[in-house]
Amino acid sequence: MTKYTVRKYQKKDYKTWNSFLAQAKNATFLFHRDFMEYHQDRFEDFSLLVFENQKIKAVLPGNKAENSIHSHQGLTYGGLVYEGSTKLASVIEIFKTILFFLKENEFEKLYFKTIPSIYHLKPAEEILYSLFLAEAKLARRDSLSVIDLSQEKNISKIRKRGVQKAISNQLVLKEENDFESFWNEILIPNLADKHHAKPVHSIAEMKQLKALFPNHIHQFNVYSDTKIVAGATIFETETVAHCQYISKNEKQGNLGSLDYLFQYLIEERFAGKKFFDFGISNENQGKNLNEGLSYWKESFGAGTIIHDFYEVETANYSKLETVLI
Repeated sequence: MTKYTVRKYQKKDYKTWNSFLAQAKNATFLFHRDFMEYHQDRFEDFSLLVFENQKIKAVLPGNKAENSIHSHQGLTYGGLVYEGSTKLASVIEIFKTILFFLKENEFEKLYFKTIPSIYHLKPAEEILYSLFLAEAKLARRDSLSVIDLSQEKNISKIRKRGVQKAISNQLVLKEENDFESFWNEILIPNLADKHHAKPVHSIAEMKQLKALFPNHIHQFNVYSDTKIVAGATIFETETVAHCQYISKNEKQGNLGSLDYLFQYLIEERFAGKKFFDFGISNENQGKNLNEGLSYWKESFGAGTIIHDFYEVETANYSKLETVLI
């Protein structure tokens, strides 16, 4: 009989959940309940807590969709979060208990998105081995463009020329608390024109999140005289500066605005982080690559880190019962 128990998150668990994140080896501020619940109207929460003798050992941010559970669809990443001392055998047992719990509650599948290794505070890929043992199917694979900031920077000549062009154009960089000019003048028009899409976050949501997490969410704008010409929204974790949004005014021509901005972000503002994550250049559930966008990120010296998504049958908990010898 397993020594772990699982139950669904309840409002009364707010402090327990958030306190646990502080001792986890693969948690970021995205898993804080305040972040997860800013868009609670869009998702039916089905997050899980795992206990051993009444002590919390792991959490799974999740939501319900029909007869399946997803590791939370409102988060960029978000699989099983566990404390720093958790051993591989324990993660296998914890994952087995979660699958059994979901099976008993008549859920057929768990759709599981991993946490990319760059966000781990310590090595924390025990869950990847557990997914393999449970015969999880790889459903999607994204490619993150990432710079290891501990290594020598390898910015291409074309990016350096862009920086010089920005300097000659007398562009100005500012870190702002306001999201409105970037959203309304740059981001929303560009997404509408290029992709017939809208930003995942509204201005009101970004203001709310910034107020809740002022040390983790940053807005940087580039100006020509007083007119905004480009910007980037950065989500900062303990190890990573992640680009949530990047956009420029295409009608302004090539002023070198983004080259100038990202040289500053990489070489100055976030130089003390372990990694700089440009995010994905993928479309169609990872099956297509925007080559031009990927090249642009790589010309700053970025390489590839993989972000995997899995589908696992909850009935496969049984495949984990005879693993440990």
